[in-house]
Amino acid sequence: MSDVLSPAMPDGRAAPAGAPRIWQRYTPVQRTVRFFVWLVLAAAVVQSVRTIEIIPEFLLDAHVQMADLLVRMWPPDTAYYPQGIHQALMETLHIASLGTLLSILLAVPLALLVAGNLTRNRAVNLLARIALVTSRSVNSLVWALLFVAVFGPGPLAGTLAIGFRSIGFVGKLLGEAIEQTPRGPIEALEAAGAGWLARIWYGYWPQVKPAFASIVLLRWDINVRESAVLGLVGAGGIGMVLDSAMNLFQWDRVAMVLLAIFAVVVIAEVVVTQVRRRVL
Repeated sequence: MSDVLSPAMPDGRAAPAGAPRIWQRYTPVQRTVRFFVWLVLAAAVVQSVRTIEIIPEFLLDAHVQMADLLVRMWPPDTAYYPQGIHQALMETLHIASLGTLLSILLAVPLALLVAGNLTRNRAVNLLARIALVTSRSVNSLVWALLFVAVFGPGPLAGTLAIGFRSIGFVGKLLGEAIEQTPRGPIEALEAAGAGWLARIWYGYWPQVKPAFASIVLLRWDINVRESAVLGLVGAGGIGMVLDSAMNLFQWDRVAMVLLAIFAVVVIAEVVVTQVRRRVL
């Protein structure tokens, strides 16, 4: 909505001919639309607060409960790390890495099919886009529950959950990168009689390679975080250790698990940042 400078009275009526022009931030129609937008937002917030059923008594002593929980967590049980946390932490990293690799293998063909400048068939574009949207619309925990039901609890279900969750992310961003490639090198290859695969390898790939590397690094970083909680539904990794410690009220071990997860996330962030800075 842009500012308006027009002959008008303060109440929004048209001014007589020759009257001085009065500056108005919004027209009457724009003000009405803005009022209804804010009204809808306010109604949505009120309805959301009513839906989550906030209990005032629980809010009043929340700080007391949090302080008691922190006291139970301190000091963290550092002696528990070698025997109960380290192996599960490495399993979490393996789940994230293998899941990312699986998503790349499945997402690259879909990205080629969803790119309109590469695949001209609209029906194929639509089917590929539906597959990518389906992957993104299902949370990793829901994927994990599905694969736990099929393959049983363990890291295999977690790896598949991470992989299928990441397909939509990698495929969508890679497809957009392909669509944004300049046409010059592609037209030169077409004029030289290059085939479809040759155009992809020598024309598109050199241009999208930096974007592809950034997408993969970013997704791996996200998957490290997501794989840390998959164990809560039995899909392997350090989440299973966290769930077990919480169920047994071993809060000092819970604190140690949370510290280990935090350390891994920070290290993964540093590694991704350094790789992008030095390689890309």
